[in-house]
Amino acid sequence: MIKNLCSGLALLLSAVTAFAAPAMVTAMQGTVQKIDAAAKTVVVKTADGAEHTFHFVGRTTVHGAEKTADGAQAAFHGLKEGSEVVVHYTAKGADATAEEVDQVGHTGMKATEGTISEVGRGGKTIAVRAADGTVETYRLAGGAAKEAGKEIAAGTEKSAKVTVYYTEEGGHKVAHFVKKVI
Repeated sequence: MIKNLCSGLALLLSAVTAFAAPAMVTAMQGTVQKIDAAAKTVVVKTADGAEHTFHFVGRTTVHGAEKTADGAQAAFHGLKEGSEVVVHYTAKGADATAEEVDQVGHTGMKATEGTISEVGRGGKTIAVRAADGTVETYRLAGGAAKEAGKEIAAGTEKSAKVTVYYTEEGGHKVAHFVKKVI
């Protein structure tokens, strides 16, 4: 009886865990203040002066930074103190895990400014009209799609001024971060 009860509880717990909501990914822009290779953490300071610590794990990806052969820096994929970054992270309590880090600014990803002319069906693409009138369409990376949906396309806000940070992958421009310009 107790064995059956324990088995039933274990089965119920595993079912609840399997259907638990995935962790919410949030983005934050700032400057790398400190890299601790031993602890596998990065401290990022935001424009308001707050410092946030992010843990790097095996699945953490970095875009826009130069690759390095230095073993101590290998986990950080070429990030350096002073790098301007956007950290896409999940939080569990006070612990924040970096899922993706995009190096932006003059040494990072490519950037373009313009006005949203269209948000694609399902929020997977965004078209941006530059000051010279040209329109570029960007595929939105997973985190960028969620963030753009929250911050910019609250109902598909056309004519919002934005900066798009992107890479070129397989002949396509892929937006990793879309920031509304105020």
